[in-house]
Amino acid sequence: MAKVKIGDQVREYQEGTPYLEIAKEYQGQYSYDILLVSVNGKLAELQKKVSGDCSLTFITAAEKPGSQTYQRTTKLIMLKAFYEVVGRENVEKITVKFSAGKGLFVQPSGNFTLNQQLLGQVKEKMREYVEKKLPIEKRSLNTEEAIELFTRLEMYDKAQLFKFRRVSRVNVYRIGEFEDYFYGYMAPDTGYIRLFDLIPFEDGFVLLIPDAAAPDRLPEFRPSQKLFQVLKESSQWGEKMRIPNIGALNQEISRGRANELILIQEALQEKKIGQIAEMIADQPDKKFVMIAGPSSSGKTTFSHRLSIQLQALGMRPHPIAVDNYFVDREKSPRDKDGNYDFEALECVDVPLFNQDMVKLLSGETVELPRFNFVTGKREYKGDTMKLGKEDILVIEGIHCLNDKFSYSLPKESKFKIYISALTQLNIDEHNRIPTTDGRLIRRMVRDARTRGTSARETIRMWPSVRRGEEGNIFPFQEEADVMFNSAAVYELAVLKQYAEPILFQIPKDCPEYLEAKRLLKFLDYVQGVSSEMIPQNSIVREFIGGSCFRV
Repeated sequence: MAKVKIGDQVREYQEGTPYLEIAKEYQGQYSYDILLVSVNGKLAELQKKVSGDCSLTFITAAEKPGSQTYQRTTKLIMLKAFYEVVGRENVEKITVKFSAGKGLFVQPSGNFTLNQQLLGQVKEKMREYVEKKLPIEKRSLNTEEAIELFTRLEMYDKAQLFKFRRVSRVNVYRIGEFEDYFYGYMAPDTGYIRLFDLIPFEDGFVLLIPDAAAPDRLPEFRPSQKLFQVLKESSQWGEKMRIPNIGALNQEISRGRANELILIQEALQEKKIGQIAEMIADQPDKKFVMIAGPSSSGKTTFSHRLSIQLQALGMRPHPIAVDNYFVDREKSPRDKDGNYDFEALECVDVPLFNQDMVKLLSGETVELPRFNFVTGKREYKGDTMKLGKEDILVIEGIHCLNDKFSYSLPKESKFKIYISALTQLNIDEHNRIPTTDGRLIRRMVRDARTRGTSARETIRMWPSVRRGEEGNIFPFQEEADVMFNSAAVYELAVLKQYAEPILFQIPKDCPEYLEAKRLLKFLDYVQGVSSEMIPQNSIVREFIGGSCFRV
């Protein structure tokens, strides 16, 4: 018998008892289905069994690991259904591309016509699997067996990915005869996936799944057309560079092409920045370039690079960082968890910002503030500015698309830019890399270098950051005149060497350890490369250091 602690209770169970049986006893205490269990602080699937004294915490879809498990399981069910309805021989590839309107954009290709009727058949087949509560089984293969399996199944992205795996075993999931590889855990059976939808969109469809904020209902599908087009363009960039996924990136790195990839990616971004500068120059009534985006998008470096392009066109731009208008830290508002809500508009001294901008427009000399992120205080270091009639202000900050922030500036004088690090790489055709993961890794590296913040603290604050983005940034993104993707196809291979050491410092007994472990496992897929060849004006330099813009 083993002593099992659950909350304040300690009960005895026979060793070998599946966690699923224990979860069923406690399910009535939870509002949503239990999908995973944390055993002594380590995530495990419910199919696993008790092997000694332990402490258990059950996880539902209302928590991030549970929500990810729900999403992952839904994808597996969708793929099995699609292959069965269409016929494996008629499917060339089904690629889960990126997020779209709180769902996942999926692009299938092969000998079939994608329409509402076909999606209806796939959806009906999925419901059939759910009703039957088909078991989801896991088996472990050695790496060579996995490569052989997925080559035979014509899932070549996975076969290529495993060629660079350091571990000797690969876990493969199965529903009936359908097998696939997924990065992460699964629900015990198909019966857990009761909410989903398939919605035709553009040249594919959106797989709609509940999110952690409301696991008991499907979100409304509201596609962001501008953002979708940027994501699609970014995906095409990856295809042009012949790097649509991590396996292809590793292949190119192993061939010694890392430096070439860096130069190509930087050239593509510089070309795009130049095109944006030309759009601004063609509209002389625009006096304020307002750059906004979520945390760790590279807004500061982008604003400097855009300013250089504007100068090349004969304009006189002046970059201004809204972060320097933060109120002193102790005056910052807090979120519902009691943490500082640095994404809130109230974190910025909005009246002072507007006062300074109006003075600058009037031709007055203004001493601009500088925020010290270590001390949490706004300081004045003699940074003065005076504008002439031909000058243009390039202002960057998370609230710049919100007119409440720049209420004193005429709307017709603003050119709005939305910037975000929209990851164009996936692990393989069915395992995507969330954009938020790329930004979180960027932020951890930068915060550790410039703000004296540990990776543990950055991870702890991240949910609050994400809530702030949902309320203060994303609602305004479609108002942008143009969108820019700051993600570099090579950046994970570079950030890896900076992120891993600080992630390894997070203790196993703290709540942030699970997220740290997940990120470490994810980074293990990527081959590392040196940062030596990254140009000094690169957006990536904003996070790893060495930028010529002193960011």
